[in-house]
Amino acid sequence: MLMFLSMLANAQVPVNLHDFDKRGEVTATAKENHLNVTWPVSEAEKGKITFNLEKGKPLFESIQLSEAGTYKEIASNLDPAFVLTVGKRDLTTQSGWNIFFDKTAYLPYEAYTVNLEKQRAEVVSSGTRTKIIVSDVKAGDFSGTLEITLYNGSPLLNVAAVVSTQKDSVAIIYDAGLVSKKPVWKEIFWSDTEDYLQSSEVDAAAASQDIAVKYRTIIGESSDGSIAVFPPPHQYFYPLDNAYNLKFVWYGSNYRGMLPEYGIGIRQDLMGDRRHVPWFNAPPATQQRLNFFCLLSTQKDGKVLEKVKQFTHGDSYKPLPGYNTMASHFHTEHIDDVLTHKPITEIPGHVKALRNLGVNIMHLGEFHLAGNPRDPGPRRLPELKLMFDECARLSSGNFLMLPGEEPNIYFGGHWMNLFPKPVYWIMSRQEGQPFVQDDPEYGKIYRVGSKEEMLQLLEQENGLAWTAHARTKGSTGFPDQYKEEAFFQSDRFLGAAWKAIPADLSQPRLGKRALDLMDDMANWGYKKYVIGEADLFKLEPDYEIYGHMNINYLQLDKLPKFEEGWQPVLDAMEDGRFFVSTGEVLLPVFKVNGRGPGESIKLNNNGKAAIDLEIDWTFPLNFAEVISGDGKQVYRERINLNKTEAFGKQNFRFTTNLKGRKWVRLEVWDVASNGAFTQFVWVE
Repeated sequence: MLMFLSMLANAQVPVNLHDFDKRGEVTATAKENHLNVTWPVSEAEKGKITFNLEKGKPLFESIQLSEAGTYKEIASNLDPAFVLTVGKRDLTTQSGWNIFFDKTAYLPYEAYTVNLEKQRAEVVSSGTRTKIIVSDVKAGDFSGTLEITLYNGSPLLNVAAVVSTQKDSVAIIYDAGLVSKKPVWKEIFWSDTEDYLQSSEVDAAAASQDIAVKYRTIIGESSDGSIAVFPPPHQYFYPLDNAYNLKFVWYGSNYRGMLPEYGIGIRQDLMGDRRHVPWFNAPPATQQRLNFFCLLSTQKDGKVLEKVKQFTHGDSYKPLPGYNTMASHFHTEHIDDVLTHKPITEIPGHVKALRNLGVNIMHLGEFHLAGNPRDPGPRRLPELKLMFDECARLSSGNFLMLPGEEPNIYFGGHWMNLFPKPVYWIMSRQEGQPFVQDDPEYGKIYRVGSKEEMLQLLEQENGLAWTAHARTKGSTGFPDQYKEEAFFQSDRFLGAAWKAIPADLSQPRLGKRALDLMDDMANWGYKKYVIGEADLFKLEPDYEIYGHMNINYLQLDKLPKFEEGWQPVLDAMEDGRFFVSTGEVLLPVFKVNGRGPGESIKLNNNGKAAIDLEIDWTFPLNFAEVISGDGKQVYRERINLNKTEAFGKQNFRFTTNLKGRKWVRLEVWDVASNGAFTQFVWVE
């Protein structure tokens, strides 16, 4: 019996190479429970991984990189490790799976290690990617496979436990990394929140510790190289009100009392920002990708971090000729800090933080939880003046701070506003008071007492309004419930805003909720656009802001000066002359039959249209999608971009049939679920 059990334990694990391209640049050979895979990491060098498929043995027996044609072993005898924490999603009290105001961390939850049972393996080729799939993995009610994806042209790989459950109303978060029973690393490196490189010698007996870092990266260094471990830069961060740095990496032994080996990895704080903590959606039968990236290097002393930073442009937004970057919807409550005499530096932390990110235009949402927005005037007007003065003071060089609010009055739900210059207005009007009057101190003052007067104010001052966090949070049910209203149909109502709410690790793109609304509004017959929103509260330079952010690239000849007004910003928004991005995928050119976003085209009788697109990217691309509608249905045409490698800039031309369509737009997403989307081209 013992001999029989031993034979079973060492039985050959079958390796399926049926879908592997044996004629490509990648090699894969299987022999005696070992799978050897090599792939090109540059024009001259290769990477090599030996997978040990024997039960009880570390999966990554050897990870190597060639240097001048000679292989160096970067690490050996490592296992991927995952901790899956499973909680309860509230699907009844608010907006179903779109819920934000959930507090999963305050309800009972269970944590599980994800266990790998090596039963079979498969190697699959897809363009410039090679996927090694090992079955099965299990964690509580979740089960699935382990997937390691290699990318030609780069020493980058992705490690994912792809799992699903049949249970309903489930929310999850996960921690992950690489662990070993015997010491593999000699030193650990990271960047602290002030951007200084730090290190620690490995003590295999030391308990794990969580650390706050910049760039979400932890690095293990061996005798001959390094491995940097980091998450998808945006997908890993479920929405929170505050972008605190919650120590998103770990290193050491016995992490969470669940991974006894020594390891390095990424992590989540179970309690989030101690407010609303929605975690990730995990609907029944969806394939949740608990994943992280590894970047291999023969360099030492933490130098591989510079390569990691390139994937996010150093956590900043790359300048594009003819564009300026705009970030919207910030509840910094800076004015309240000034009024209450809190210590404030000459340049506040939120300004430093956004300027460090390469933001040119910051649009505020002041007086959301502070101030006196409903005051009839005595308090309201000085607060507005102080906001205008502070915006003027802090606007300089390549940075423009725009006053704005989330008024949440008269229209329904939550909405944002933006005027092209300072405008004094009061959110109430008593009987006998004029709608507009001249004040000796403040000039023109508006008093608004209804949705009709709110629209009148927007029209007279050429302002814009749009639905904040549509179909979720305080806008659950909107703009759907007021789509027949005059104010919504007006050209003063821009449309809605996009943010990655909710978070779902099974989806290859972010923010499906708002993107679906975008298409719905176009099919309703209105020329509306969707702007990216941050919807964040306090900000400081040492926060994890980049992971929670998105950005709007507005077509502007130059950045307006505050004192001259900023009508060109509103013009670009109103005309749809912008695209929204997480920062890693850029779309400087999008034209349909020669016309750009916000413009209209006429089709020939055959309905054929040529789409010209320029994409600038960092992570390898996943797909582009041409999305169009006929007023009733939405049509999707996916273009597979799995032949792209990391870091590229390329012009593409697609031909599509738009016969019977009324609008068209485009999205592009990469392998880390970073992406960008254009505004509409309208079809006459």
